Order: sequence, then C-alpha cells, then structure tokens
Amino acid sequence: METTATKRFRVAHLNDINPVPCPCGSTRRAFAESTDGTASIHLVEIREDAKTHYHKKLTEIYLILEGSGEMELDGERIPVGPMSTILIHPGCRHRAIGKMKIVNIPIPAFDPHDEWFD
Repeated sequence: METTATKRFRVAHLNDINPVPCPCGSTRRAFAESTDGTASIHLVEIREDAKTHYHKKLTEIYLILEGSGEMELDGERIPVGPMSTILIHPGCRHRAIGKMKIVNIPIPAFDPHDEWFD
C-alpha cells in the first residue's frame, strides 16, 4: 500500500505489496506507477532459474541482501553475496544464478514494456 503525504514524497511498505512474477522469480514493486517515472524500487526473491533478459531504456542497480550465487552480465559470471552491488546499463543481458533476495532500483521507473528476451 502506498500513501502520499505531500507532493514532495511518497511512502511504500514493501511487505504490504503483493508479489508478482518476474524473469528472476517474484517481485514486490513500489513506485512503478509513479507519475513522474523517476525510479522505482523492487524487493526481489530470485530463484535458481532466472531468465536472461535486458532493457533498452532502464538502468538497474542490484543490492544483494541475502543468499549468494552469481550474476551473469553479458555472458560473464561474477560471484555475488550479501552487500554486493551491481550497476546494469541498458542493453546488458543479465540474470541472477542462485537463490537470493535483492533490492532492485530501476532508473527510470520500471516499465514492463522494456523487458526483452533473446
């Protein structure tokens, strides 16, 4: 549930947002419907069979909270664990390998029409 206290900030409680399927597993998305589209924030539960995908417009920042595994970035595998951060530019084919809980910050805000698969 998101609430707007003033025009200059918004508050969301990720635990109150229902998870939806995503290429990585499931996600709880806050501010994805923002009218200004600045950014959104997602709490993502990654399963082992994440699908390789990319975005043409979005830049993403991943912060690994729990678990460990690898990030596959344009075919290169990078080991990751808690407090690892990854900046993913548009066009970079990526996926997470392993079971993890992450925070994902898409900039601009997530657009489901900007999710591409080869």
